[in-house]
Amino acid sequence: MKVNLWGVRGSIPVTGPETKAYGGQTSCIVVTEQDSLLILDGGSGIQTFNDSHIPKSKRIDILLSHLHMDHIQGLGFFKPFFRPDIEVHLWGPSSNTDSLSSRLGRYFSPPLFPVRLLELPCQIVMHEIGNSDFEIGHFKISASYIIHPGPTLGYRIEGNHSVFTYLPDHEPALGKNGMIKDHDWVSGYQIAHHADLLYHDGQYTRDEYATRQGWGHSSVEDALAFASTSNIKHLIIGHHDPGRTDFQINALTDEMSKDADKYNFNFEFAVEGSVFEL
Repeated sequence: MKVNLWGVRGSIPVTGPETKAYGGQTSCIVVTEQDSLLILDGGSGIQTFNDSHIPKSKRIDILLSHLHMDHIQGLGFFKPFFRPDIEVHLWGPSSNTDSLSSRLGRYFSPPLFPVRLLELPCQIVMHEIGNSDFEIGHFKISASYIIHPGPTLGYRIEGNHSVFTYLPDHEPALGKNGMIKDHDWVSGYQIAHHADLLYHDGQYTRDEYATRQGWGHSSVEDALAFASTSNIKHLIIGHHDPGRTDFQINALTDEMSKDADKYNFNFEFAVEGSVFEL
């Protein structure tokens, strides 16, 4: 299994001095194995997609975690949408109010976008899902509702020999007693446990999170605690705060590295363009 980070930001970054660039594209990750391809979220990073990525079957599957703008803003510029020979399957969280098509249609309509969803030349197939298990190509996928404002899913993707879990917007510490230790009661645990690679929200520092509880995101410290509870092998901390400069993320990396010996897994901050072979 190969995991490609095409977009790792919450929004466009603030410029500043840097020793390492983390990228400015919003949420989009691509997972491939043999001839199977999955796109996780449709942020601005999805514009990296080109004709060379199209499978021989000409079927493309996009799994949306939720419909906040930074996770769908690139969809209108996704080239396969404008090819009649392509079949695009859109998977997203079901809601008890509007259909997935209706909710996405608010973006694909004036004044936000000139082309309506039903006017796109490609063949679109909608899949509304909740807590569910399904298969796409070589992948076995488990979806689970997680703590974040509005219907939001996390995904566990199992390939032939490895597991990748995607939790880009997640606040497992939210609750009366915080992140409690009973695994069955921790949001996201069921799809994260024993994953080879976990991509998890780490937007805030501990001090920032103290004034942002309930906003749907995690502190870096809580991301590490969740990963430790879930017994994963490798943690990628993403969804960088839109106001965070690369220099500040470098400083966070240095600070958190001082405690690396406390954890039985490797961790790092997400860098746009990184590729992980599992």
